[in-house]
Amino acid sequence: MIDKIEEAGSDKRTFFELLGGEASGVENIRQLVETFYDIMDTDPKVKTLRDMHQPDLTSAREKLFMFLTGWTGGPQLYIERYGHPRLRARHMPFAVDESARDQWMYCMIRAMHQLAYEDDLMKKLASQLYGVADFMRNQ
Repeated sequence: MIDKIEEAGSDKRTFFELLGGEASGVENIRQLVETFYDIMDTDPKVKTLRDMHQPDLTSAREKLFMFLTGWTGGPQLYIERYGHPRLRARHMPFAVDESARDQWMYCMIRAMHQLAYEDDLMKKLASQLYGVADFMRNQ
């Protein structure tokens, strides 16, 4: 998917640019989100995480896609439609503990592997997403 990532520390591009920018970044984020939710929906290792979601994942898929598009440096789709994400407040009704965080990260990393992300990109993106996922913990 991503042919080349410059050496760590020297690349100042946003994740959106690393994922293809205007040419293909939006589609690549869509694929990441779809793969993430397909894994979450079918992998018994993340049943606790899956049970926190509605039976129909359509809305969750769309909201994560819009959020990640803006979070990675692309168009601010989520903010344009819903305003500030208020991530912690939106996740407060759910018991988000270390296990839920780790299950979320498991799905995300597995999705990146499945989509054959370049190792450097995957490590950098996973590191940043871990910070966001950890911030959601309320237990």
